[in-house]
Amino acid sequence: MWEFYDELIEGIDPLATADRIISGGKNCFVRSGDTAGTSASFDQTWRQPILARKEIGMPLRDLAVCVKSWDYQEAALGLAAINAWYNGIEKARALGLDIPDRLHTEDRSQDPFIQLQRDIAGKKVTVVGHFPYIDQLFGPICDLAVIEKFLPKDGDYPEQAAEYLLPDSDYVFISSYTLVEKVFPHYLELAKNAVVIAVGAGTPITPILHSYGVDYIAGFVLKDIEAAERVALGLGGSMHGVGQKINLKRA
Repeated sequence: MWEFYDELIEGIDPLATADRIISGGKNCFVRSGDTAGTSASFDQTWRQPILARKEIGMPLRDLAVCVKSWDYQEAALGLAAINAWYNGIEKARALGLDIPDRLHTEDRSQDPFIQLQRDIAGKKVTVVGHFPYIDQLFGPICDLAVIEKFLPKDGDYPEQAAEYLLPDSDYVFISSYTLVEKVFPHYLELAKNAVVIAVGAGTPITPILHSYGVDYIAGFVLKDIEAAERVALGLGGSMHGVGQKINLKRA
């Protein structure tokens, strides 16, 4: 299953460099030139954010290879490096996405849990990751199952249930943290008969995902790089306040 990760890594310009690398308590952050990427931190000790023990200025592609590490915090940095390449504003615009210059924009129209409400009505829906408000948004209108590993709520399924739920689902929403855990490609195979939505700030915005069976890429573009860096260092704010949700649909 490494082919999926290898294709993402090989698509990165070998001359691109990692100019800032932060392994934070809640977010990982990598800047490359005038773009940056993020991913959720997997540091379960919640220690103070630290600069990663990586060489500043190293090839971005070399840092991206860390996504294949079984040390999840290191893999999260690798995913942030991948997103530093694919999730830049200009690359998103080149894909036909509308990215306004202003920072604070209403992104409800780009939120897949809102945008796809009519589509999922009456369907069997599995969501990997207990996203905020998913019970209120989806619970009343579809046959909803939520798989949650870290902070399960009453009624949530364990990750082992994916083997049974995904093949029988009409729609499957997969959190970007599964990219770090290496189960993302397997989940795509299990959900091959469903409409698949890859969702979360750590989702790479590239048609490469479409070629592996993702129908909607619900990712995130950082727009204020300096503010995002401060968020990663734990100096206040949130990543969702310094960027914009986007939704790239397979043609």
